[in-house]
Formats: sequence, structure tokens, C-alpha cells
Amino acid sequence: MTQRVTVSLDDDSAAALETLVAETDEGQSEIVRRALTFYAANFEAASGRPSDNLEQYYQMLSSGEHVLLDVDFLHAFLEYCYDGGDPDPAFVEAADRVSDYHAREYATRFDEVGDLLEWLSFCGFLEVRREDDRVYHLVFPSEAVRWFMTRFIERSTVDLPTEIEVEQGVSKVIITERVPE
Repeated sequence: MTQRVTVSLDDDSAAALETLVAETDEGQSEIVRRALTFYAANFEAASGRPSDNLEQYYQMLSSGEHVLLDVDFLHAFLEYCYDGGDPDPAFVEAADRVSDYHAREYATRFDEVGDLLEWLSFCGFLEVRREDDRVYHLVFPSEAVRWFMTRFIERSTVDLPTEIEVEQGVSKVIITERVPE
């Protein structure tokens, strides 16, 4: 069933409709139908109410400090650096410098290791499950990512007001957070 609708277009929307009709070789009605369907599917983003995750991704990317990286590239990179058993010493040194820098940043950003682990999960490096108040189970997609992220977590949490104990498995890690006496 088709319903007729009459709309008033301002100059910008009239020009947009005209451009889309010319570029797609579709009629005005088809363009308007597609536009409404697209708008409905993307209403949250289009209405200026982005999700919390979308807002965090935007903040990360717009600072120029982070990039989007296909997970396969991450695995390929880490497997290359990890090839043959032990990681390349130059890579370890560079990764440690990055971890140490983050330790200074995280000292003022996070009060608990759990908050940091949730952040790293949001970034896609691991899955985290809280066992109880200060015990966390981490699952990594590969042994190389487990090695890399466990080392990062150990080094980047040194300035937090808590200490961590790490139990390593093959692809899982249990982190227990302790408040120093």
C-alpha cells in the first residue's frame, strides 16, 4: 500500500534531492523513501544522541592519539614480533616505553584496575569478567595478544593505588587486585 505525503523543502534539502535524483537515476519518491528508511535506521546517530560507546570511540579517534586497526593486522603484527618463541627485544623495549607512558596517564585516570580492564575490553584487546570484588578473568584472542596485553597491564598499573597479582593460563589470565597495607 502506498501513502502520499506532501512536504515542504528548504533550499538545501531541495538541492540535495535534486543531486541524489541526478546521481542515482531514481525518482524523487524512491530517494525520499530510501532517505526516510536510512534516517530511521540511524536515528540515534543522526539526532545527535550518540551512544556512550560511539562517543568514546569519537573521543579516542579525534585526538589523533589512537587509530582503528583491523584485528587481523594486530594478530599479524604481534605474531611477527613474537615469532620463534620470545618477542624481539627491540619490540619489547618499545612496548615497555609505551606501557610506562600509560602508567603515568592511568595514575590520574583510573582508581581501580577493574576500570582499566573495562577500558581495555572496550578497546577490543580482551574480554573481562569480574569474578568478585577484585578478581578478574581475562580472555585473549591469541597467546601473542595475551603476552603483549598482560605485560602492558603489569607495567601500566604500577602507579595505581592498588597492586595486582597475575595468574597466567594459555589464553586466559586471572588478575587479583590488592590494596597495599
